Amino acid sequence: MLLPPARGPMGTALHALLLTAAPTSPDAALPAGLAPDLDPTAAPDPEDAAQCLWVLHELHYRGFADVDDAWEWAPQLMTLRQGLEHDLEQRLRERFAAGWEPVDPADDVTALVQRIIETDDAPSLARHLQRRGTREQALALLRQRSLYHLKEADPTSWVVPRLTARPKAALAEVQFDEYGGGDPGRLHHRLFEQGMAAAGLEPDYGHYVGEATLPILEQNNAVSMFGLQRRLRGAAVGHFAAFEATSSVPSRQLAQGLRRLGIGEDMAGYYDEHVEADAVHEHLALVGVCGALVEEEPGLLADVALGAWTCLDLEARTAHDMLARWDAA
Repeated sequence: MLLPPARGPMGTALHALLLTAAPTSPDAALPAGLAPDLDPTAAPDPEDAAQCLWVLHELHYRGFADVDDAWEWAPQLMTLRQGLEHDLEQRLRERFAAGWEPVDPADDVTALVQRIIETDDAPSLARHLQRRGTREQALALLRQRSLYHLKEADPTSWVVPRLTARPKAALAEVQFDEYGGGDPGRLHHRLFEQGMAAAGLEPDYGHYVGEATLPILEQNNAVSMFGLQRRLRGAAVGHFAAFEATSSVPSRQLAQGLRRLGIGEDMAGYYDEHVEADAVHEHLALVGVCGALVEEEPGLLADVALGAWTCLDLEARTAHDMLARWDAA
């Protein structure tokens, strides 16, 4: 994967920097375009900033063919990433505080996450495509979803070494399934890749980031941020639990919709895989991971709730955005 086209001045400055050799000195300064504190009038456009954060996160995944791998841990980029993540985390916490009641430390974590899920009333993109969506809309959604599904489970894997034995074992059990039970051909992100190709879409990792919407970029940035920061491990497992607990029914609906629209059996088969798997994963995620984690670290309860609520909130924002675009068209 090559660096995607920049979306604004911040992205242009970041790309220009990344296309040079990584500095050997930790004291090298960021260019002014990447240091907003030096120019208070240069607040970045939200999409520009979101894609920049996505690029910075991707340095920790598969990287870019045109970027020196030494940039991954360059101190200058850590400063930039920290600033962008701080802004994102602040927005997510503000939305959570406005959209959910304060968390009672005495709450049972499993019941709390289930309550968050049960009160979610966002529109369903899966149901729309199952019943009346068009082929063009389905392909558009697959392109957007490819940002995550082509690295499915990888952001959560950052969390594994940050957990104690009980939640770690439960999370590893789910991840083993996500990675195909040891069969490279059954990795979930490999199945999605095959489905993309069968549907006539470009299956290369990160290919469609240039058309990713702001909610999609923030979905991906949030799950990467939660996974990459140890202090946010509670939010990471809360997000993971909400994701696993709410994907079985939409997966069945999407499989039905894709078959109705004649979009590659391989793509429908990818969602078939998730109907059964995620129904099993739900209990492991809620009880084995979240329950065990909060039992051992009670202070993480509020962050587990934050992660679960954020997962559903970002999905709701994505659904509203996509449906509005389709209605407008």
